[in-house]
Parts: sequence; structure tokens; C-alpha cells
Amino acid sequence: MEMKKINSGKLRAIGYDARLRILQVQLDNGDTLQYSGVGDDLWRRLSSSGAAWSFYRDNIDEEFTVKKVSASAAAGKNPLDDLFGQK
Repeated sequence: MEMKKINSGKLRAIGYDARLRILQVQLDNGDTLQYSGVGDDLWRRLSSSGAAWSFYRDNIDEEFTVKKVSASAAAGKNPLDDLFGQK
């Protein structure tokens, strides 16, 4: 899923899979969350909103089923080290 970088409140990136109707958000603490059942209209409104953080909180955060797909990395640890090893 392609992520669009943003800087609004605690949001740092957002992405959407129209076929699966999944919205993915990355928060400033490094957590990545996926919301299922999100329609195209909400995605368009979120991605074009000048106040994306407020829109997210009011229309998505507690309205849709959420799944945490990644957690913030431990301080000083690169999350890719687990995949590729340290050099």
C-alpha cells in the first residue's frame, strides 16, 4: 500500500487500499494501524483535509475496526535490522 506523508496532529502517513477498503495510518509514535471497511469517500475527505488529524479522530478512529500492524521501534533500534540484520 502506498503511503502519503502528512504532518497533522499525531498523523505522519496515510494510505488506502480501495479494493480491500483498508485505511492505514502511521502515528508519530511509530505505530501503524489499519482500519477495515473504510469507504472511498472517507479516504478522499481524509487525504484532502487541511485538518486531517481532527477528521481522523471524528470520523475514523472510533468508528471502524482497527488492527495494529506494527508498533514503535525500541529506542536506537532500526526496525529493518530484524529483516536484514545489522552491518
